Amino acid sequence: MEFYYVAFSIAIILLLGLLFSKVFNKIKLPGLLGMLILGMIIGPYGINIIDQSILNMSGDLRLLALIIILLRAGFGIHMERLRRVGLSAIKMSFIPDIVEGLTIMFVASYLLGLPLVEAGILGFVIAAVSPAVIVPQMLSFIKRRMGTKKGIPLIILTGASVDDVTAITIFSIFLGMYGGQQVNYLFEIVSIPIQFALGILFGLIIAVILIYVFQHFSIRNTEKTLIVLASAILLKNIGDALSTIIPVAALVGVMVIGFVILAKMPELGTQLSEKFDKIWIFAEILLFVLVGAQVNIYLAVSSALIGLTIIIIGLMARSAGVYVSLMGSDLNLKEKIFCIIAYTPKATVQAAVGAIPLSVGVASGELILAIAVLAILFTAPLGAFAVGIYGERVLEVEE
Repeated sequence: MEFYYVAFSIAIILLLGLLFSKVFNKIKLPGLLGMLILGMIIGPYGINIIDQSILNMSGDLRLLALIIILLRAGFGIHMERLRRVGLSAIKMSFIPDIVEGLTIMFVASYLLGLPLVEAGILGFVIAAVSPAVIVPQMLSFIKRRMGTKKGIPLIILTGASVDDVTAITIFSIFLGMYGGQQVNYLFEIVSIPIQFALGILFGLIIAVILIYVFQHFSIRNTEKTLIVLASAILLKNIGDALSTIIPVAALVGVMVIGFVILAKMPELGTQLSEKFDKIWIFAEILLFVLVGAQVNIYLAVSSALIGLTIIIIGLMARSAGVYVSLMGSDLNLKEKIFCIIAYTPKATVQAAVGAIPLSVGVASGELILAIAVLAILFTAPLGAFAVGIYGERVLEVEE
């Protein structure tokens, strides 16, 4: 009987998730916002119709969704596009994220009285832009050749993809520091580039192996998709296993897998990208509904004012980081403002990692999750709306 109730819960999540997503899209709001609200309604703090065993598995399901997000990002970054947008995209990949994350860390430590490590966890849960919100909009601008002469949508697409990995990597470092004694903060900061380098190396090795296998064996594209996904999961597990010996930014490697396959086998890379887009439809529903289900609605409401204060201060810092990143580019002031707006929506990473601190026993885990959800509810609809309206006005159509 328990199996049937689990299956019933999954059916309810999928059917209502699709329905809420469509309804919110119809009223020009991100569909993921509808899924999140649905989770809050049917979760344990709402009418409580989701089986507890599914909630117990939500951590693994969130990790799977996160890996799919990063694979899609990797398959979406073309080498020639990366060369075109150049230095601006590189700076957009880490400067806004680090500026926002550190700002939130110090502000949250002061306003909430959190230890710096817990405040750092919060800072880099919040400090990531959402591909789920802005990628479809940027692709729409590219198809209509709006802003493409200066590569504006490409800068945002590329920068946002790596921005997420930056946030997740630094979040993982702070999470690893939680509970530790005599932490050498300088060593942890210096080790970040090493972790990135090792993650890239591991991802490159796996990508080369996969390319060899795909070139020498007859395998259907659907099976190749599953092989890539399984390889990415194994890479994450290898990174976790090595974490006590040498830290590895395995999630960076996950994105590198897609990037290298696309660069070396462009036709296959495009086909696999389409396959992962379809898988994401399922993963996205589970991700956002289950995150919504874990939100303590009462805590979210009680911490709304101070939470929004922290989020707004963080966005101001991020905006300054975007402006600094674009200094020296050929973008005019209106186009720089557009990039600032495009870098405000939050959703995907906050949903994927927001509940992890709570699941591993961080003292302020419930508060971190509540503020992460507030960030989604506040920035996703406003950001998506502003990007669409302002982009139509300032992005020039390339002849």
